[in-house]
Amino acid sequence: MSGPVELKARIQSGDLVAGTMALEFFVPGLPAIAAAAGAEFILLDMEHTGTGFETMRMLCAACRGLSIAPIIRVPTTEYSLIARALDIGAHGVMVPMVNTVEQARLIASCAHYPPAGHRGAAFGIAHDDYLPGDPAEKIARASARTVIIAQIESPQGVENAEAIAAVPGIDVLWVGHFDLSNFMGIPGQFAHPDFDAALRHVGRSARAKGKAAGLMAGDLGWSKRVREIGYSVIAQGIDAAHYQNGLSGALQSLRSF
Repeated sequence: MSGPVELKARIQSGDLVAGTMALEFFVPGLPAIAAAAGAEFILLDMEHTGTGFETMRMLCAACRGLSIAPIIRVPTTEYSLIARALDIGAHGVMVPMVNTVEQARLIASCAHYPPAGHRGAAFGIAHDDYLPGDPAEKIARASARTVIIAQIESPQGVENAEAIAAVPGIDVLWVGHFDLSNFMGIPGQFAHPDFDAALRHVGRSARAKGKAAGLMAGDLGWSKRVREIGYSVIAQGIDAAHYQNGLSGALQSLRSF
């Protein structure tokens, strides 16, 4: 399997791992553009976009041979979504609304082959670059590559964060900050002391179990804030916002001449 198989090891090292997120511009050139900008991973969203697996398959193929790892956010905790995302070539999955240990165990099992999980076997397809080879070696390589990101987006998830992080196969606890604030009854109040306490608790919980904490940072202020409290996997902004902000700045400059 070609490509950036070292992403999981980079995450486990605790060093900053920087990428971006895409919800809109699902075109063949997007992975190359993000890689050229220095992104180590690209989160491809299926939860809020209505985008299907045919498009995801094309985008994962477009990452092949580049220094960028495709991670697919599936809509929910279902075997058919998690395993299929990996089969089409994703290097990992993000799963939203992870609230319990039992759910985290199911996610990990869906994403891994026996004996670690119950992922069904198909070899010589997209996830192993259509190559021949020994199935046992391919299973080992898949295990070394597959990244599982559990989104913590509710007070229940925050309460269970350390236990979720302790589940073998879970690599990253990822705070979905808008949903978390909504379910806490303080929508968008990211400076609220209760939200700040939850954010810090998730980060501590991840590190206590040797896992990473992550977040999608809409601006550099967010990135600085979470980096200072130990978050190490950061998706810097989303595709549409980068385009809109860049275009807005350019048009403002144009109109000032």
